[in-house]
Amino acid sequence: MPETETLPVEALIAPTASLSPAIHLDHCVIHVSDWARSNAFYRDVVGAEVIARGPGFAYRFGGVQLNCHGPGVEATPVAREPVMPGNSDLCFRWSGAIEDAVAHLEASGVPVELGPVERHGAAGAGISVYFRDPDGSLLEFITYPPG
Repeated sequence: MPETETLPVEALIAPTASLSPAIHLDHCVIHVSDWARSNAFYRDVVGAEVIARGPGFAYRFGGVQLNCHGPGVEATPVAREPVMPGNSDLCFRWSGAIEDAVAHLEASGVPVELGPVERHGAAGAGISVYFRDPDGSLLEFITYPPG
């Protein structure tokens, strides 16, 4: 999906006030409590490619990845206050209409907690819906107007 792929360096070149070399998000970390439940959710609901990593897994979306801490994983180093199950807040770009995102969540048995509502993300003004993963982390699908 183009909206989740890492942009080529040429696309990231900005005015002289920007950092050089270009910097972009590669991965971040979430913590899950049950591998089978989380793998199914992130694969089927969020569209991740599930990647085995030692005793655990990572969730890949094109050029961006969620590394996971969970049962059997002894990660090092970790944040001063390590991420725990249910305390992440993540937004994913939905490439279709927000109504299609709502229908997808409903078909997957995932309740919409809030939305559709107007929000601002990396590409500017958009429309979002909020829902939760099996551990209670807050997730968001955002869609942007064409153009």
